Amino acid sequence: MKIALLPGDGIGPEVTAEAVRILKDVSEHSGRAFSFSTHAIGGAAIDAEGAGLPEQTLEACLGARAVLLGAVGHPKFDGRMPSERPEAALLALRQALGGFANLRPAVCYAPLAKRTAFQPDRVKGANLLIIRELLGGLYYGEPRGFEASGNTAFNTLIYSRTEIERVARVAFVRARERRKKVASIDKANVLETSRLWRAVVSEVAKEFPEIELEHVYVDTAAMRLATSPASFDVMLCDNLFGDILSDQAASVAGSLGLLPSDTLGGRVDLYEPVHGSAPDIAGKGWANPIGAIASAAMLLRFSAGMDKEAAEIDHAIEDALSSGARTRDLAAPGERALSTRDMGQAVVDALHDIRDRRHSYHAV
Repeated sequence: MKIALLPGDGIGPEVTAEAVRILKDVSEHSGRAFSFSTHAIGGAAIDAEGAGLPEQTLEACLGARAVLLGAVGHPKFDGRMPSERPEAALLALRQALGGFANLRPAVCYAPLAKRTAFQPDRVKGANLLIIRELLGGLYYGEPRGFEASGNTAFNTLIYSRTEIERVARVAFVRARERRKKVASIDKANVLETSRLWRAVVSEVAKEFPEIELEHVYVDTAAMRLATSPASFDVMLCDNLFGDILSDQAASVAGSLGLLPSDTLGGRVDLYEPVHGSAPDIAGKGWANPIGAIASAAMLLRFSAGMDKEAAEIDHAIEDALSSGARTRDLAAPGERALSTRDMGQAVVDALHDIRDRRHSYHAV
C-alpha cells in the first residue's frame, strides 16, 4: 500500500513523523506492508522548488493509495497574492485528488473534560462529526479577485445541486453508523445558495427515513457548539461554514491539536490534522501529534480497511491521555508537558498495552 507523505511547513514534519511511527508499528504487528515516499508541499516547496505544489509531488500523490499531510503555511508569504501562498497548494491538491467530503470528528476525551472550555457536565459524552463540503462554495467560486483600483475585492459563492447531493449522502450514510442524527447547517434566511442547500438536503433525506434531520442556521449552530455540543451528532456544512465550525469544535476536545480529518470521494484519500503549521513553535518539540496520529487511524480505517487496528489506535490515544500524558497545549499550570516525540511514544506504549491485554485475555 503506497502512502505519500507531505510533511509541509512549520510543525507539519514533527507531527507527521509521529503518525508514521504509528503506521510502521501497525505494519510490523499486522504484516500489512506500507510503502512511504516523502514529497514537498507548501512554503517548503516554494523555497526549494519555486512552486507550492510541484508536479512530482502531485504525480506521487495521484499514484498513491492515500496521502498523509502535515500542515502548510508560513507568515513570510503573507504579503503575496492568495494564488501564490502555500495555502493555494493545499487547495490545488484537494481539487486534483477530487475528494469532496471532508470528515472532521471532534470527541471529548473523558480525561480532558476538565481541560475544555466547558463545565464537565456540559461536554460529557460529546462526540460529533463535521462533514464539510470541500470542493465548492466560496473558496473555489469564480469570478474572484480585485478590481483595478485595488479598493474593491470580490468572491463568488456558488453551489450546484450535484455538489450538495453527493456530500449530503455521505452525511446520511455516516449518521447510520452513529446516533442517526444529521444537522444541516446553512444561512437560508439570507443566502440563495443556502436555500438550495436546504432544499436538496431535504430531498436526499427522504432516501434515509431512519435518520433524523434538522436544519440549523450557522449562527445558531455556533451558539449550540458553545452551549450544548453533545446535542450534535453529524453536522453537514458547506465549505466556509465547515471550516469555521470545525475549528470551534476544537473547544469540545480541548485543543485544536487533537482533531484529525479525512477527505473522501476522489481518486485518492487525503488525511491531515485540522491544525495549521504553527510556525511560532516549529522545531521546539511542543506540538501535539494526536491530530496527526488520529488521522493515521482514519487512514487505516477508510483506505486500508483495517478497522480493528484503527480502533486500537483510537483507544490508545484515550489510554495515553488517561495515564496523564499531556503536551503543552493540554497541560495544566504546573503540570509536566511531554514533547511531541514523547507524546507519540506514549500512544505507541498504550497501543502495545492494548495488544498485550487482548492476547492475555485470549490465552486465558
